[in-house]
Amino acid sequence: MKNFGISLLATLFIFCSCENDKADNNKEIEVNEDVASFKEVGSLKIGGEAAAEISAYDETTKRLFTVNNSATNQIDIIDLSDATSPKKIASIYLSDYNGASNSVAVYGGKLAVALESTTNKQANGKVLVFNTSDYTLIKEITVGALPDMVTFSPDGKYIMTANEGEPNADYSVDPDGTISIIDVTNNYAVTTLNFAAFESQLATLKTKGFRVSKTTKSFAADIEPEYITISDDSKTAWVTLQENNGVAKVDLASKTISSVFGLGYKDFNTVENGIDVSDKDLAVAFTPWKLKGLFMPDAVASYIVNGTPYFITANEGDAREYNGYSDVARLKSLTLDPTVFPDAATLKTDAKMGRLNLVSTEGDTDNDGDLDELISFGARSFTIWNGNFGSLVFDSKNDLDKRSNDFGTYDDARSDDKGSEPEAVVVAKMGNKNILFVGLERTDTVMVYDITNPSAPQYLQSIKTGDAPEGLLFIPASKSPNKRSLLVVSSEGDGAVKFFQPDLN
Repeated sequence: MKNFGISLLATLFIFCSCENDKADNNKEIEVNEDVASFKEVGSLKIGGEAAAEISAYDETTKRLFTVNNSATNQIDIIDLSDATSPKKIASIYLSDYNGASNSVAVYGGKLAVALESTTNKQANGKVLVFNTSDYTLIKEITVGALPDMVTFSPDGKYIMTANEGEPNADYSVDPDGTISIIDVTNNYAVTTLNFAAFESQLATLKTKGFRVSKTTKSFAADIEPEYITISDDSKTAWVTLQENNGVAKVDLASKTISSVFGLGYKDFNTVENGIDVSDKDLAVAFTPWKLKGLFMPDAVASYIVNGTPYFITANEGDAREYNGYSDVARLKSLTLDPTVFPDAATLKTDAKMGRLNLVSTEGDTDNDGDLDELISFGARSFTIWNGNFGSLVFDSKNDLDKRSNDFGTYDDARSDDKGSEPEAVVVAKMGNKNILFVGLERTDTVMVYDITNPSAPQYLQSIKTGDAPEGLLFIPASKSPNKRSLLVVSSEGDGAVKFFQPDLN
């Protein structure tokens, strides 16, 4: 494999506001950082499992706000004035609001919290807006069911939530999956959008890999929005529809869903896409298999290059597993078409593909009761897509898994499922470079790439994190406590929040 590990110079211009000297306002301070040299500079453990999921930073108070659902539902506040010695200073307890937090975001002294109902998960959720300096509640807004992610637009005019709308255990109640757009400048007026208008496009969407469950009550109910990214000009958002293998494009000015993209399939039957599919073969071998993967992205980020918007997905994959419906099964328990798979008996052994988790409801192309294609969850990669058309520009192939193995963090026990399991993506502007951070949940790693050229990303670095990194946050040097770039990694497996900075050149 070609090694793209190169040392790059990032020149950052930081604008300082000097209160007592107008002549010094907007003074440029030049900071030179090596973007391929991030190292851990601080760490704080705030609890056990599920204690550190998503974090947001307020530059005015130099405080970090982190979701903590390990014991009570709360937001922990961390003093980040010194990243080498972070300290928990307070908590916002959410029991009074009858909800559990899934996500947080900060803008202009306001903290937005996405809150799902703890009494009825299928009921509408809330967004709570707090003051970041004294934690007083500013506004409580009703949104769709199970808001899984919340974010501010870059200009601060909008708050958006991805409302996943998952069904209950027996699948008897399945609320619509929706997107809520909150107009901060209009007294937090909310517009909640569902996907009913796209049901007429389902046949076309299916040809592009978009999927709905076999027992869905309606198209709108089956859609499950997961994560949001908003363009730098605050005009366009892209929302991942993870279980549906799609992405929605949203026009913020008109508050409408303008497009839905099906993401298609990844072909694992090539050398560059080869993966390890067994956790029982006593080896790690990335080889081609007669297998396809649904991208099924979790997190999404976006950026613009030469006027063209791009969105980037972390292709985690996710099954629907409920008492009333499940779409996951191991290959060895399924019937394969004997003509397509004359070696089915061998493939079903544990050392081959028998242990691999498949989408059990997909792949019977002729509807005769056996599988003509093998479809798995996720693509074990990150992908860059054209933001206008949803077309694939670049896929990292098997680079994440192979580099995790080279780094010594690959977990072979996850080979039968989703490999390194890309969970999070964040794009940062560092000097004249666009830098991508990819969080890998099952290898406890963040990988760093230069994506300045969207069609030819360059690998820079691997970083060891806490257990199961869930949330990535990049604080640019202009906003960080010590005027140095800062990567914040929140890990839900061990409740650790870790802080990384690059070396100076």
